[in-house]
Amino acid sequence: MRVMIKIAAINGSLREDSYSAKAIQIAIARIEALGAEVTFLDLRNMTLPFCDGGREYDQYPDVEKLRQTVKEADGLLLATPEYHGSVSGVMKNALDLMSFDELSGKVTGLISVLGGQPNSNALNHLRLIMRWVHGWVIPEQVAIGQAWQAFNEEGKLIDEKLSERFDKFAMSLVENSQKLR
Repeated sequence: MRVMIKIAAINGSLREDSYSAKAIQIAIARIEALGAEVTFLDLRNMTLPFCDGGREYDQYPDVEKLRQTVKEADGLLLATPEYHGSVSGVMKNALDLMSFDELSGKVTGLISVLGGQPNSNALNHLRLIMRWVHGWVIPEQVAIGQAWQAFNEEGKLIDEKLSERFDKFAMSLVENSQKLR
């Protein structure tokens, strides 16, 4: 009997019409189509303080929600815009608010969205962060360059090859989460 895989998905963009949010929604739909349960944590709708290196943030219930959701998940899906050659500050802060307790051993899939040409800077930085906290990053990753022309009016991907990459990415995240569970 297969046990349902749980994935926590974090959108690391605060923009109202975020391309990262569009990308993560596409990934979520494909992950759910494979039978996994996804809990979406949209940082646009959460109130998180700047991490001060401490562990107690009692006046911010969303910190506990973030930590508990990630801790209970088998896998993690992170989507970030690339700002100045790295991850968004809000994504880094959300990860900093967690520790080995939540992140260690977590199978992780990474998506980055850029206004310019696709590259791997934000993805490489997320890999380093996840490796540091003993997470397992899948080899498949998605970098969407020139995001302003990657989606149609309904938020669907225009490029069929990119769509196929999302399928392989989702399959890898679900299968590897199942294996390492």
